[in-house]
Amino acid sequence: MLEAQVAARVSGDNNYSTHYEWTPYSAISSHMKLAVIASEDQKFAFHPGFDFDAIDSAIKERERGKKLRGASTISQQVAKNLFLWPGQNLTRKALEAYFTVLIELLWPKQRILEMYLNIAEFGNGIYGVGAAAPRFFHTDALHLSQRDAALLTTVLPSPKHLHADRPGPYMYRRADWIIQQMNALGGKSYILEVERASQR
Repeated sequence: MLEAQVAARVSGDNNYSTHYEWTPYSAISSHMKLAVIASEDQKFAFHPGFDFDAIDSAIKERERGKKLRGASTISQQVAKNLFLWPGQNLTRKALEAYFTVLIELLWPKQRILEMYLNIAEFGNGIYGVGAAAPRFFHTDALHLSQRDAALLTTVLPSPKHLHADRPGPYMYRRADWIIQQMNALGGKSYILEVERASQR
């Protein structure tokens, strides 16, 4: 957040502002929790911080000449967004792995998901679902519907260019796919798996 504020000031963007509101896990819609898992990390409840199958698949696709796609788990994204700087150099990747292991050892899955939903950027200067829900859907984080949660999740790869309140055809298609994945995962029963994993 501080980095974005400094960048805006340096670029002369006097209209930039940060919108953020911490929202506890219990005050976030189950739809929202499940939407980010369905979109970003479907094995979240079961992996140790790294999805080795996804990593292996991404490497094989790269070897076949396809564009390298991301294989980061929610835990890795929390490590990156909370503790590190942007970039792809080996030092940063090594630190990301270190912090991911540390997070998985010290925090239950529920806490990792809570943190992710509070620090993810959902729009230019809009951080966390607590700020995004009223900004885009005129409700609080607890009362986001399945459709709202799916649309909000579609912006995560590019929150400065995609807008949850002005979705285009791609975002509608992506939201439909996310909803299908949410249902395939078992709906709210998957969130219960996350919560059970937190108690182990």
